[in-house]
Amino acid sequence: MKETEPAEPAVPPAPGAEQHPALDFANSAMALPGGQFTDLLGTPAAANRWLIEHDLAPAEVDLQEMCTAQLRSLREEVRSLLASRVGGLPALPGALAAVNDALTRAPAASLLHWDHTHGPFRVASHPNTQIVEHALAVLASDAADLLTGPDAERLTACGSAPCNRYLLRHGRRHWCSVRCGDRARAARAYARRTRAESPAAP
Repeated sequence: MKETEPAEPAVPPAPGAEQHPALDFANSAMALPGGQFTDLLGTPAAANRWLIEHDLAPAEVDLQEMCTAQLRSLREEVRSLLASRVGGLPALPGALAAVNDALTRAPAASLLHWDHTHGPFRVASHPNTQIVEHALAVLASDAADLLTGPDAERLTACGSAPCNRYLLRHGRRHWCSVRCGDRARAARAYARRTRAESPAAP
């Protein structure tokens, strides 16, 4: 499968991604028509861009490959859990362990600080060395909320091959984008035409 340049997403965010960053995270590796593939976390530069766009890192973030690989690894585990939920299958223990591990990566409590001018205040601690831990914890927490909350009933996989994205369906819609919907309708129309034109079996 040939990978395309991930500078711009090939399609708009799937329905539900605005409420659930974990959904957009899971969809950051996209299979496209024609054997194309794009990975928005494929390189450190691409991952930095993705984190900044999702308010998970400051503008000057400069993650290296080791941290980027951690993001990609968690993404695959989240995708595994989404697939299990959509398919009504048991979750893989390794996927559950990975998400639970990520949930504990960042401090849950806001720590107490003291400013010489304004006195005491509390703020969550996310130094530069913990940017990836913070991002992993936020994304894992949102994935857990998605899988256990009311939106879980609307979670589905895009019904237009070869798309591999997940979405929250509205009504009967099972496509992540207008383009996928058009492609699915065209495929159905082609299949009907082919059946109508083929000679009847003896």
